[in-house]
Amino acid sequence: MNTTASQRTQGHRTFPAHRVVASVSAVLVSFGLTLGLSAAAPSGLAERVIEHTLANGMTILMVERHQAPVVSINMTFGVGGVNEQVGQTGLAHLYEHMAFKGTSTVGTKDYEKEKPILDELHRVGTELEQRQRDISRRGADMPAEPAEQAAIEELQKRFKELQDQAAQYVAGNEVALLYQRHGGVGLNASTGKDLTRYVISLPSNRLPLWAAIESDRMASPVLREFYKERGVVMEERRLRNDDSPTGSLYETFTSAAFRAHHYGVPTIGWESDILSLTPAATEAFFKTYYGPGQATIGIVGDIDPKEVMTLIENTFGKIPAGPPPPQIVTVEPPQRGERRVEVEFDAEPSLAIGFHKPGLGHPDDYVFDVIDELLTDGPTSRLYSKLVRDSRLAASVNSDANYPGVRSANLFVLSATPLAPHTTAEVEAAILAELERLKRESVSSKELERIINNLDADMVRALRSNSGLASQLALYQTVAGDWRYVVKSRDKIAAVTPADIQRVATQYFTKSNRTVATLVKKTGSKALTTAVSSQEGRS
Repeated sequence: MNTTASQRTQGHRTFPAHRVVASVSAVLVSFGLTLGLSAAAPSGLAERVIEHTLANGMTILMVERHQAPVVSINMTFGVGGVNEQVGQTGLAHLYEHMAFKGTSTVGTKDYEKEKPILDELHRVGTELEQRQRDISRRGADMPAEPAEQAAIEELQKRFKELQDQAAQYVAGNEVALLYQRHGGVGLNASTGKDLTRYVISLPSNRLPLWAAIESDRMASPVLREFYKERGVVMEERRLRNDDSPTGSLYETFTSAAFRAHHYGVPTIGWESDILSLTPAATEAFFKTYYGPGQATIGIVGDIDPKEVMTLIENTFGKIPAGPPPPQIVTVEPPQRGERRVEVEFDAEPSLAIGFHKPGLGHPDDYVFDVIDELLTDGPTSRLYSKLVRDSRLAASVNSDANYPGVRSANLFVLSATPLAPHTTAEVEAAILAELERLKRESVSSKELERIINNLDADMVRALRSNSGLASQLALYQTVAGDWRYVVKSRDKIAAVTPADIQRVATQYFTKSNRTVATLVKKTGSKALTTAVSSQEGRS
């Protein structure tokens, strides 16, 4: 099972979009390794996870582990690219960047003097860009009038002056430096389709520092260096999407597969949208979606839960609850014919095939987890052994059972890179033949046993570290509404039968439900050209 396809679309910093699931016994074994629990005690996990919800809606999940005086924290917000509006794509990812710019107390040398400059800078910047867009929309046949051009030049001059003034008050990278000075490691963040996450590990006696910094970031972020950071995001988009063969392929593939749902929009945003994002829109997005009621905090390590809760109540608990954010109502309609796209690039060919499927918690979703493992997990998996090891058709083959997110109906994706002189057409035919085999033949009990064992081992590894456990607890509390999903899901997977696999393969692995994207090597030029030819017929 491979998650690179999901990770490629997650924005600035990556995290797996797929679920890692395991048995109750495996979870308890993992806890037993570090907590001295009996693996036979079915209530062990529930007893060790301490759950608390603040009056403002924030959820806290804690586990004590006293082997070392350290603690890992994962703060997960139930907001991502799917929550953005048309014309404002990339807002969630941009805000992730801005969250590291500090607050009214961190990241500034004198906020009282800085604030009026920032306010004026944002006003001038917004007006300048609006005037420039208005002229651009008119086209080359209607250039700016002399008065318009003079006004723009004056705004540009004032904008530069304000940027220089604001820069004098910036205490650069102060959030990261504060953590570093106090032993913090692994400071990171990620934005995906469904989630935004902030993580850190630090000495347990520095928890008050963490609570002060993070509650301040939640309560009063300041969008300093906005235009500079927006430029960083644009450069990141060019690097990861526009100038990357894989990024360009998956962006085109995903937008072809989803015509209605926001899963089809790149998390980093479209170029024109990024360039039009304003400080006001970014601040409004933050106020709508990043309140305490949207947050789950996983805390694992050398802690006293009562002391931690007192600390959190005195910091995060003071942040008022906001109104519930707007719900996502768009549902991707059924696909009514195969969609095929090509991306021309000066790179070696590759292939992505996607089939629409249900999202998290649907009974068939568990079956796809099994198929995912069956096809590409390890050297004995069906597609790896057939395409890579035996026939040498492909240099690599991977699958993802939950692309590009988990909370809504998503895709089961298979990807491969042909091994010269073989072609993407040959690899595609081999993959589709293996999917047809799933419909005809029953999967053996030996293969199913291997899958369950692998999933169990995955979860043991995932929960062994403090950061891994904090991540899993916060993740499933957010996407499934209950951290216990991490335990319960294995029994669902273990109950999958060969007949279930045949039924699901027959129902979903159809031509009319399929989107195929091919990276075509462009010769004679290193310029990027994306040629999209979509064809959708009636099934």
